[in-house]
Amino acid sequence: MDYLKEPHGVFMVIDNKSFYASVESIKLGLNPMKSVLVVLSENDNTNGGLILATSPQAKKLYHLKNVDRKRDLPNDGRMIIVPPRMNLYIEKNLAVNNVFRRFAAEADVYPYSIDESIIDMTKSWRLFGDTHKSVARAIQLAVKKELGLYTTVGIGENPMQAKLALDILAKHDYDMIGELNYETFAQTIWPITNLSSIWSIGKRTALHLNEIGIESMGDLANTDPYYLQQEFGVIGGQLFALANGIDRAQLDQPVKAKSKSVGNSQVLSHDYHHAEEIKVVIREIGEQVAARLRHQHKQATKVHLRVGFSFAAQSDGLGKGFAHSQKIDVTDSTAELIKVLLSMFDKYWNGESVRNIAVNYGGLVDEHGEQINLFDSLSSQVKRHDLDKIVDQIRDKFGTNSIMHPYNLKRGATRITRSNLVGGHNGGNSFK
Repeated sequence: MDYLKEPHGVFMVIDNKSFYASVESIKLGLNPMKSVLVVLSENDNTNGGLILATSPQAKKLYHLKNVDRKRDLPNDGRMIIVPPRMNLYIEKNLAVNNVFRRFAAEADVYPYSIDESIIDMTKSWRLFGDTHKSVARAIQLAVKKELGLYTTVGIGENPMQAKLALDILAKHDYDMIGELNYETFAQTIWPITNLSSIWSIGKRTALHLNEIGIESMGDLANTDPYYLQQEFGVIGGQLFALANGIDRAQLDQPVKAKSKSVGNSQVLSHDYHHAEEIKVVIREIGEQVAARLRHQHKQATKVHLRVGFSFAAQSDGLGKGFAHSQKIDVTDSTAELIKVLLSMFDKYWNGESVRNIAVNYGGLVDEHGEQINLFDSLSSQVKRHDLDKIVDQIRDKFGTNSIMHPYNLKRGATRITRSNLVGGHNGGNSFK
């Protein structure tokens, strides 16, 4: 590879170590690296309790993972179990990124997730140290001093190298800093044989690679890229670039969304058996997605409904559920869209118990007014359109629960409960 032709910069991917658990430990006055603490979500959708985060010490002692359940917790008096407080974690995330902005321009700090950020240090790193690692250490110390959090830092000549340096090197290094560049990439990454341990390579892709004789990252880097594209399509070229340390992404260029639809889904807290209860949830999701449609100044020409059956129904041989789409006249009317959704449900549901529901409005076009229905009075159609807009405005100003329909109070409704969740979990108290 001719790396001279590739982009050369200084990028850092910074991860807040065991973020949720560390935040909770600090609030309790504990050292986040030594506390034995678990953040456990026990809302109705977690089937008895889901572990969201564990402190490094709890992970070391009990080998707990973030996908484990409450039943996997040991009976140990040393362990502290706390509920999640998502609003607190969001505020801490904002505070951490504010520290990063002292080391790089605001436009060069890119939050990647709730606990990870990418910083383009190409233009600024020389202001803060003589080496990349010394600058990374200065950032770590600033975050630790001001917020009490420990951070791991991956450094690379492009974002992908920095991410691999974080995952492969920094998370296992004493100073929690790792660095990769074009010169060291091959000797560090090519010997790796556990392909699914590499960022962006899933287990199925790794298995496929093994099946065609690719056992290591070095094998992948030296495979004909045209052969990889033949086997994997566009992803084949991406795999070849990954294995050779190449990333030409420009973080400052906005990504144009390709999605031509909006939607939402919900896993129910228990099996729903009665049509009226299921319809309440369909109405709630349908209304929520319709509001999103209007906020984007779009209208839909297609409605999609997916209803997933419970495990009990599947065990009885009734299948996993049904999914159907229906073309409609262009609209963003909540009433019209819900009418179609309920009609589809009545047509395809045969009494099966339900556990998840998804609503999607597709075939989006720019908002250009409603299609007049000749079988309904013009004044009624205008009133419904105006009502949707007014409801949107009230909720935007005073919150989603400031105005509700009677069905939001019926048996089976989930809107009020879910409005208190952030990312599906307890929002908790604010940081202030």
